[in-house]
Amino acid sequence: MSENTIALVTGANKGLGRETVRRLAALGWTVLLGARDPGRGAAAAAELGGRVEVLPIDVTSDESVAAAAKEVEERHGRLDVLVNNAGITGPRVAPRETGADAMREVFETNVFGPVRVTRAFLPLLDRSAAPRIVMVSSGVGSLTLTADPARVESRIVALTYPSSKSALNMITTQYARALPRFRVNAADPGYTATDLNGHSGYQTVTEGTDAIVELAQVGPDGPTGSYRDRSGVIPW
Repeated sequence: MSENTIALVTGANKGLGRETVRRLAALGWTVLLGARDPGRGAAAAAELGGRVEVLPIDVTSDESVAAAAKEVEERHGRLDVLVNNAGITGPRVAPRETGADAMREVFETNVFGPVRVTRAFLPLLDRSAAPRIVMVSSGVGSLTLTADPARVESRIVALTYPSSKSALNMITTQYARALPRFRVNAADPGYTATDLNGHSGYQTVTEGTDAIVELAQVGPDGPTGSYRDRSGVIPW
């Protein structure tokens, strides 16, 4: 892709988001580091250097997302790549104790957040010659993998986080069908050491961003409506 590519990564002041920003900026792209906390976002952008710009954005707020879209329009006039990375695990409670409030909290960020951000930025993505959207999902969103006792995903028994990623997967496929000119795909980072799992994952953040970075670079004839990890296509 061109060095003039403009990308936005949400939830990017640390972890997978920050590493995604670093790797995309290394391609010569202009990368907007989306962060709910402007101070932390600015600090991360300063550390990364290059063509990294901080963009304050809280994916749970209509007002914040609208303001971010307006700012990108004023700065750049378009967007080529949107990486919906911001996500939370929510409270770690057993299914028997999980209530609607816990579900609502997680879905607000992991499901409604990507929809809110995508809708707001679609007019800017429409101006791109090769618009791409990457939804950062998880293997625990796969009904097939979580039903396979040989897979690590089957060991996580929870209502909140897995169901939010399953919902995000369906949203991905529907956007892909509705936006034929776009490339819209879901990335499974794999079990990566981040704050979300207390750094218990066996992959590095670089390994965890392989699928994200790959899907961010797909061309106009590349895959859309797919679900991939760093090794290739995975089952829904």
